[in-house]
Amino acid sequence: MDNRAFDFVTVGSPLHDPAALRTALEPYLVALAGLGGREAGRDALSGAGPVAVFVATGGTEAETLRLRALREAVSPGDPLLLVTIPAHNSLPAALETLARVRQDGGRGRIVHLAGPDDARALARISEAIDDLRVLGRLCRSRIGLVGTPSEWLVASVPTVEAVREVWGPETVTADLGSLLEAPLAEANEQALDLAASFSCGASATLEPSPDGVRQASTVFSALSDLMAREHLDAVAVRCFDLVTQRATSGCLALSALNDAGRTAACEGDLASAVAMLWVKELLGTASWMANPSDADPATGRLRLAHCTIARSLVTRWELRSHFESGLGVAIAGDLEAGAVTLLRLGGRKLDELFVAEGEAAPVERREDLCRTQVDVRLVPGAVDELLARPLGNHLVLVPGRHAARLTAFWDWAIASPGTPGRPL
Repeated sequence: MDNRAFDFVTVGSPLHDPAALRTALEPYLVALAGLGGREAGRDALSGAGPVAVFVATGGTEAETLRLRALREAVSPGDPLLLVTIPAHNSLPAALETLARVRQDGGRGRIVHLAGPDDARALARISEAIDDLRVLGRLCRSRIGLVGTPSEWLVASVPTVEAVREVWGPETVTADLGSLLEAPLAEANEQALDLAASFSCGASATLEPSPDGVRQASTVFSALSDLMAREHLDAVAVRCFDLVTQRATSGCLALSALNDAGRTAACEGDLASAVAMLWVKELLGTASWMANPSDADPATGRLRLAHCTIARSLVTRWELRSHFESGLGVAIAGDLEAGAVTLLRLGGRKLDELFVAEGEAAPVERREDLCRTQVDVRLVPGAVDELLARPLGNHLVLVPGRHAARLTAFWDWAIASPGTPGRPL
């Protein structure tokens, strides 16, 4: 099965001669088929996969709105993708239709094909279809909130209803009990293998003992079992209770989960968990949740630090103790220098976005910050924006330049009409 496959429904006015219109449309139909498109009937709007509407002529506004209503019945809030051509009043019909959709509080996008060989527009259609797939996966996702958010996250606690309404995932509350019992149990084979992997791969081990590394690794087994049992795609873990109640940490477990493609955020930060899950689904990569610990608006420099990171994101790592407590096991990793993107979701309904691109540079680690540290030099104005209108404590870092891709998804799939995100 072609994993690029999508359905599209062609709408045209009955005033046009059907055979002549079909002949005129044929090159465009071939171009859409080349992207994986399959021409389908109205029933496609009731299916689970991504669907586009090919606006072939003018006079199709009412029919396109009826198609949208069919989609809304099975997938409320899905953005409407309209494909237009430079003939038969296709574009003005789509403009009128999308204006009405936006008036009604809906979302959508028009991609205009200047011709059947318009490579840039065809790429935009392919990207938009991929966005719809990602949105579908998010709507089928389950995030586990393991324990309550840490007390200091006073602005990072969206309601589960808001997460569902704006982003799609279902949030499942899970008890911390099994996690807190894990360090008291004998390490199983999975935990022992993980401990050996971290220890043998580390460039140095400072404070932690071998037994401490094994103990921290038991948390991974407990979280893995929890995620399998509850069918979770991501977790936000109140990990500080492991430090205060069991003298260990969740840093190794969260690192390993993110490397295994199972999104894991610290401190019960549901906002960051949603952002990290979005990054995984849209960009196909792990990301790093970190504290902005130092900032210089004049130079655009921002120091990020945290005690856990996916090993796939670093070139080397040391095993250290958890920073604030001196207990457990943390990761002091070196991120590769180069382009990165920072993002943050915020607002009461998780409907605000901060995105900025920059250049990461390795730094000499400070002992008064969390163990993994990096300096990012952001584009002009980004640090000022962060300090003037913060959305919360943590930022999410992704290697590479992704602001345009993230913002394009946000603008038509998440943001309320008229309030798009803005790349800096």
